[in-house]
Amino acid sequence: MSAFSEVELAYLAERRLGRLATIGRNGLPHVVPLGWSYNPILDTIDVSGRDFAATAKFHNVKANPNVALVVDEVLPPWRPRAVMVRGHAEALEDATDPEGNPTGPIIRTTPTQVISWGLDTPA
Repeated sequence: MSAFSEVELAYLAERRLGRLATIGRNGLPHVVPLGWSYNPILDTIDVSGRDFAATAKFHNVKANPNVALVVDEVLPPWRPRAVMVRGHAEALEDATDPEGNPTGPIIRTTPTQVISWGLDTPA
């Protein structure tokens, strides 16, 4: 069973930009916009990118696996909609996508809590 509802998965399927929050070694939050993908085989959120193993977010996850990802938008005039995923992440040097293809370094987040709001409002 998925950590996400059908409505949340439908919303996430339409968007690719999110904001990932990690915790730096100094205890301060580090939040960056980024692309991500849903892994339906593992029910995880996977994040990758250019020179990914050298990024602060990758190093932060190695030191502290607690993360949050928000995928959101605001519809006019002011109707916020979002899915927030809190979870435990792994900074993997080598991983594969759902089809078994190598992805290189990624952050793979397993949800422990999913909160959404405004999804009952049509776009």
